[in-house]
Amino acid sequence: MFEIIFLILIVLYFIQSFIFFIGVQKRFPVIDKDKLLSATVLVAARNEEKNILKCLESLDKIIYPNDKLEILIVDDRSTDRTGEIIESFIKDKPIFKKIISKEESGKLKGKTNALACGIKEAKGEIIFTTDADCIVKPSWVIKTASYYKENIVMVNGFTTQIANSNFSGMQSIDFIYLLMIASSTINLGKPISCIGNNMSYLKKAYLEVGGYEALPFSVTEDFNLLMAISKLKKYKIIYPLDQETLVTSIPCKNFKELYRQKKRWAVGGLGVPFSGFIILITGYLTYLCLLLLPFFYSTLSLFLLLIKIVIDYLILFPIHKKLGIIKNMKYFFVTEIYFTVYVLALPFLVLFNKKVKWKGREF
Repeated sequence: MFEIIFLILIVLYFIQSFIFFIGVQKRFPVIDKDKLLSATVLVAARNEEKNILKCLESLDKIIYPNDKLEILIVDDRSTDRTGEIIESFIKDKPIFKKIISKEESGKLKGKTNALACGIKEAKGEIIFTTDADCIVKPSWVIKTASYYKENIVMVNGFTTQIANSNFSGMQSIDFIYLLMIASSTINLGKPISCIGNNMSYLKKAYLEVGGYEALPFSVTEDFNLLMAISKLKKYKIIYPLDQETLVTSIPCKNFKELYRQKKRWAVGGLGVPFSGFIILITGYLTYLCLLLLPFFYSTLSLFLLLIKIVIDYLILFPIHKKLGIIKNMKYFFVTEIYFTVYVLALPFLVLFNKKVKWKGREF
């Protein structure tokens, strides 16, 4: 009986993975550089004195017409040297501007409040968001902006993480796997997630949904905005697999940080559409079978396990190659073990306690 259930799940897992692979490979046309819209890059920073300088240095290298670009750094009431570092770096750079977030009120809390403050002052037609612990490529803005054709109002991008150990490497592959699903579902017209550290959208679409002031508060403001714009049902949202728009972030330093990150994502993702739950359930049951495998061992079960591993590798390898981070695939096998543990633990992260600790605040 176990073998039959496992076989059915592996077939479903294969079909699901094949659909992901088709969706993520979708290509999109780009516009000529003389048709680029004006852009505002927005970074909300809170207590990021260890990371903010590298982020600012990468932003300073962005290639884009200066008369069409501004970079707004929102100091979200940091209690460390973040604000001082920002001011020192941008003092002779007119394209940069520092903003201090206003007091929180109503639905505007935490990062959502900081972003809302920045967008109010943004002059660009396209809003780009990334995080203070991220490094962007010089081509990030110009390539992403080139996808804004016809009625496209949101363009998302991939984020990887610095991978120099098993712990950071498994986080990096995890990021790419999750964003593969996000990319595929968006490109196939069924959006379920995105990531705010590599996200862009037209300001007019943001205003049309009422901005963050009109949306219910969420600890995953990126997902919140994605779903709000998607529900308008009159614009296109795309998620290209493009090395030129790849952003690099810093991985969690320890399991405590990783736990808090996963819990925040799990709590924020409770509003995922039905299609997202189907994906979660298929994955959960598949990994549950892997956990039970030692108790129902057979040649067929072992063969099905190998098929599952091969499926994951054949999907992840070409995506990593396309993004120019194939070296991270050396952490593939440790990631497979990590997947099994955290996928099975995920529901329990929010089952008894939905409180989230983030940047020294509790939500």
